[in-house]
Amino acid sequence: MNDPRQQSPSQLVTSPSSTPGHLTALIRHFDDLRDNTHGGSVSRHDKEAQFASAVELVAPVARQALDEVNTHLLLDTGQVVVTGLQRDAEGGLMASWDLAWPEQRAAGVAPVRLLAYYGIGFHHPHLRGATVGDWPLNVFTSDDATDQLPIMRAIVAADVHNLVFQADYRIIPAVMRPPSATPPRSATH
Repeated sequence: MNDPRQQSPSQLVTSPSSTPGHLTALIRHFDDLRDNTHGGSVSRHDKEAQFASAVELVAPVARQALDEVNTHLLLDTGQVVVTGLQRDAEGGLMASWDLAWPEQRAAGVAPVRLLAYYGIGFHHPHLRGATVGDWPLNVFTSDDATDQLPIMRAIVAADVHNLVFQADYRIIPAVMRPPSATPPRSATH
């Protein structure tokens, strides 16, 4: 298994300090699509080992996100259920973090879910929610707008990922241009 922290040519286009982390992750993802690897790994076995490690790394972050909702929205009435890493019926790997609470169960709707999965026919793993599609826009002040930045980052990154899935990684210039061919950033941006 290769070191997934090793920089590819497209990662050298921007300095790590100037590129937001979620965009660095997208560049790694698109490089993997281009190179037919995942974090430098080629075999399913090595990719699964990397996925297992990723699940351990994201577990406290997933828990934090759900605990914040439980504390501030559900007034500590919820319960987080964690599956841990397991095989699905088709032989892929998955791990989930669900947040359930009495009113949700009474309404007969699914719990809030974060799901990390590596489907058996997939090139690489993914992270998703149970129902995410639309996000409410309730912005009335500049502070409200600023508070939307992490959400907007997630929506934009997911949209870029889905557009690559609809087309392919070649629609992303940072993956296709060698570092010397990348035009300099404008000082006005």
